[in-house]
Amino acid sequence: MSELTVKTDVERALGGIASPRHGRDIVAAGMVKDVTVDSAGAVTFTFVLTREDPGSLARQARKAVEGVPGVTGVKMNVVDSADGASQPAGRPSGRPAAAAPPPPPTPDEMPSLGKVLAISSGKGGVGKSTVSANLAAGLARDGHRVGLMDADIYGPNIPRMFGVNTKPEVQGGKIQPLEAHGVKLMSLGFIVERDAPAIWRGPIIMKIIGQFMHDVAWGELDYFLVDLPPGTGDAQLSLTQIVRLHGALIVTTPQEMAVGDSLRGAKMFERVGVGIVGIVENMSYFVCPDCNTRSNIFLAGGGSRLAAELGVPLLGQIPLQAGMAELADRGEPIVVSQPESPAGLALRELARTVATRTAGLAPALPITATPR
Repeated sequence: MSELTVKTDVERALGGIASPRHGRDIVAAGMVKDVTVDSAGAVTFTFVLTREDPGSLARQARKAVEGVPGVTGVKMNVVDSADGASQPAGRPSGRPAAAAPPPPPTPDEMPSLGKVLAISSGKGGVGKSTVSANLAAGLARDGHRVGLMDADIYGPNIPRMFGVNTKPEVQGGKIQPLEAHGVKLMSLGFIVERDAPAIWRGPIIMKIIGQFMHDVAWGELDYFLVDLPPGTGDAQLSLTQIVRLHGALIVTTPQEMAVGDSLRGAKMFERVGVGIVGIVENMSYFVCPDCNTRSNIFLAGGGSRLAAELGVPLLGQIPLQAGMAELADRGEPIVVSQPESPAGLALRELARTVATRTAGLAPALPITATPR
């Protein structure tokens, strides 16, 4: 198949993607530039994305090109433009040229880590770290090789939840992760004193996350989970600029306040081109241990409404259960210590669902434009 034929097919495939902002396809809207195809079938092109465009457009474009017969590889350069078009070479006379900000780092694809999944929440107190710890332990219980990175710089709780608190060793220039319940672990809590406040700005946070990704001997994994701090701050953005994620899981509780905050967190991932695997509704209900009656302690259906609004699945509903906090304080994830309890069963099922949902996921397309 000739380069010209492949190029024509590529442009036709891209022409099938509509731009919501322009009301026409992305090729006609001028969002696709400089399409080239080499003799081996590798495609290179520039994609112009603005703050008004959904980050998912870039993923759609890449997938469309990858699906064209004869294409062996895709290199897409995503550029940011204030008005959605390439900037002209000239400028009005008398106006000095503004210094262009340095481009953000391009995230690395790290296939040795397996499926790289961020676990996030819009606000604190929804049990995100509890879900992260039990999901990791549940996947390991099912025979998968799992790493869990505690990126909650301001409140690293993973060491306590796994019952480990020794400082990791350094061998051959690499930090050796600690291990508990079959999960490889790294956390700032292993390194700093328990009462040391984390008063750090963005560059330091990015450096820490980068070191945890690149300077730790994670080995070959099937799943690499990242427990993020609440909100949409430096840690979230730093992670998306360091490694190509396969997706994000959003943890919420049923109340509307938590759901609204989680929606903003999900939109942040979409803006940087990371797909949402699904929603986990924690503290969803309570099962009476005596009569086995199920009761909704909080308002019901928040997780389902959030999933419907985002167009993603509700991956699981995790019940409240007496004694979970004490088990966590002892370093015993409930999927390990009480696997047949209501919460243990729900979290084990969540692990299986996540494994199924992420089986065919490819790493997210790097978006080089920093969100504003």
